[in-house]
Amino acid sequence: MSSSWKSLDQLDAAVSECRACPRLVEWREHVARTKRAAFADQTYWGRPVPGFGADDAALVIVGLAPAAHGGNRTGRMFTGDRSGDVLYQALYDVGLASQPTATHRDDGLTLRGTRITAPVHCAPPANKPTPAERDTCRHWLADELALLRPTLKAVVVLGAFGWQALLPVLAEAGWVIPRPRPKFGHDVQVALDGPTPLHLLGCYHVSQQNTFTGKLTPAMLRAVLERAKDLAGLV
Repeated sequence: MSSSWKSLDQLDAAVSECRACPRLVEWREHVARTKRAAFADQTYWGRPVPGFGADDAALVIVGLAPAAHGGNRTGRMFTGDRSGDVLYQALYDVGLASQPTATHRDDGLTLRGTRITAPVHCAPPANKPTPAERDTCRHWLADELALLRPTLKAVVVLGAFGWQALLPVLAEAGWVIPRPRPKFGHDVQVALDGPTPLHLLGCYHVSQQNTFTGKLTPAMLRAVLERAKDLAGLV
C-alpha cells in the first residue's frame, strides 16, 4: 500500500473537498443549513471531516462517521457531541490528549502519538452509511494508513462497523488477517503480521446508546486505551 499524497495535511485537504456520495452530500449540507436550535448562531462545517491528530501516530482510533451536529458542525472528529465528550475525557485520563474536552477546531486540543479517523468521512442520515458509501470512502482510509505505516503500532476500533470496514483495508495493505476472520467484540485483541507488527483492539463505540445504558463505561474505555497505549509504545 502506498499513498499518492505526500502528507496527511495534503490528504486531509482533499478529503474535505470530496463529493463522491450524493446522498451524504445532500444530507450533510441540509443539516448545515437547517442546524439544531442550540447551534443556530454557528456556521456548520457541512463537509467531509478529515482525520485528526499526530502525523506520526503510533496509535490510530477508528470510529464510524461524523455526527450530524458534532463533527459535521465543528469540522473535527468526535468534537462537539456527547460521544466525543466521553472519548476525549478518556484520552485525557490515560495521557493521550492535552485536555479533557473538545468543543471546536481551534480549542487548542492536541493528541499525543494518536490519530482519530473513520471509514466514512461524511455525516450519514440516522448514523447509518450504506455499504456502497463505506466502500466508496475506503480509499481515504487506505491512504491515511499508508502515510502512518512507518510509525503505526496499534489500532483501536470503536464498534463493529469500523471493524468490518477496516479489515479489508489492512488485508489489501499486506497485513495477514487470520482465518476465520476475527469477529468484533469489546476487549478483543488480535496481533497481525505484515509490513510491520500491528495490534488490533476492539472497543464498544462511544455512542450515547452504549454509554447511557452502561454497555460501555468510562472505566471499560480507559482500560482498552491504556492497553493500546502500551502496545503502541506511548508510555
